[in-house]
Amino acid sequence: MKKHFLLIALVLLIVSCSSVKKHNEQISSLHSVASLQSDVDKAYNQLKKHHPNLDLYISAEELEFKFDSLKQSIKQPLTSYEFYHKLAPVVKNVRQGHLKVFAPKKRYTKKEYRERLKKKFNFTELDLDYIEDKLLVTNIRSKDSFLIGSEIIKIEDEAVPEIVTGFKKQIASDGYNTTLYDRVIGKRFASYYFSDKYSVDSLEVTFKKEDSIFNKTFKIVDKEEKKQDSIPKDSIKKDTIVAPKLSKAERKAKRLKEKELREHHRVYGYVKSRKEYTRNIEFIGKDSTVAYMKIRGFIGGKYKDFYEEVFHKIEEAKSENLIIDLRDNGGGSLAEIAELYSYLTDEPHQFIKKSEVNSRVPFLKAFMSNTTPTGLKIFLGAISPVVIAHNYLKTSKVDGKLYYKHKQSKIAEPKENNFKGNVYVLINGHSFSASSVLSNQLQANKRAVFVGEETGGAYNSTVAGVFKEYELPESKLQLQIGLMQLETPHKQEPEGYGVKPDYEILPTLTDKLENKDPELNWILETIENQK
Repeated sequence: MKKHFLLIALVLLIVSCSSVKKHNEQISSLHSVASLQSDVDKAYNQLKKHHPNLDLYISAEELEFKFDSLKQSIKQPLTSYEFYHKLAPVVKNVRQGHLKVFAPKKRYTKKEYRERLKKKFNFTELDLDYIEDKLLVTNIRSKDSFLIGSEIIKIEDEAVPEIVTGFKKQIASDGYNTTLYDRVIGKRFASYYFSDKYSVDSLEVTFKKEDSIFNKTFKIVDKEEKKQDSIPKDSIKKDTIVAPKLSKAERKAKRLKEKELREHHRVYGYVKSRKEYTRNIEFIGKDSTVAYMKIRGFIGGKYKDFYEEVFHKIEEAKSENLIIDLRDNGGGSLAEIAELYSYLTDEPHQFIKKSEVNSRVPFLKAFMSNTTPTGLKIFLGAISPVVIAHNYLKTSKVDGKLYYKHKQSKIAEPKENNFKGNVYVLINGHSFSASSVLSNQLQANKRAVFVGEETGGAYNSTVAGVFKEYELPESKLQLQIGLMQLETPHKQEPEGYGVKPDYEILPTLTDKLENKDPELNWILETIENQK
């Protein structure tokens, strides 16, 4: 019996290794014209089949013309990465920020993957901002702090302006908004750069700082350098390295402290790789009574506990002013923003309308994809009757269209201890998706003063909720298609623009170099002047 298990394990290992090798060969080789044209057709058909509002910002006739023109433009074999640079700009014309095309990634065997988990690419430790057409290093999570404040002018042999121009052909915002591009390029530069590269193990980067130009090579390195003992182990007596034994009470106290820290991490959404929290609260200003809430994303952690704790603290501090910082918040959970809003209003409210969908079973459509692993498909098939029943109960047809009813579509009551003071919201072009939906509610109900820059997410609607992932058979490019048209009860004209600030304040390059925050400072000065 044991030999049979070993034989099965060996066969699975060989099949897995063969699959990895086949995938890597396919994405790095040339594809025939006919097969790429077939992938174009499949991509277009997937969009028509699943996207609930494909012609909101572009007519069906114009989009079809663009896909047909793309097919006609493919006259010679291309690699997957060359094809990516042709397909992504066409898909961008839909003007839906959640609709994305991803270039295929090199795969690794289990052994190779385990080894890669032990390493990191130290280029990704740079925090960047793209401002005034310059790519600026604003922070670095390593020892090379001298790079902070320097400008990246070239990567390998390609100038940064050329790289950025390429990015802008592929990235879509919601509607006609343009503020998203520079903000998202800065924050996600490394991700975009590596997305259309087969495999990158090192980068030579040219920096400029003041009048000095210099190069630095970034590589894949071990996450933790092995510490060398300064004294040979054999020279240390055993009795000198015995750790003091903790008493029972001390061990209990230690476990309790560790448990409390884990709970704090879950509530505040700790991100280990960045050593920072997703949700933050502090009290600032001259008398430290202004509540400042920085939310980096509406995702992960025990958000209900966070907001309950935070608004209790605000109540205890008798704060009359609350600043919510949504800059560079790319969105996340609809449930979380609805929870936060219930602390900011004193009236019953409908947070979001029913969502238009193309299927009565949107969740099943999302889960049962050609990118879903076989084992997971078998499990989903087993529970599909439950999923189908749930989806059917949540969907209904109105005027020939299907709509999905979210929990947040119902009338909700405000929290008993809702905040009644002044609310200021900081936004910028990278305030997207759920950040824009929350901002819409606050602005439409005149509940907050907005400072900064127009959001990258549209005011009226966004297509998200749940996503269909589809892999193109030949090129292995992947499409991410939102399946739900999310709309708030509030609309503005014209269609296709974000939530605009009441006071537009944009940071300059000098502000970034001097680590100044003109938007936040304006709010603090305004609060102080009103006393």
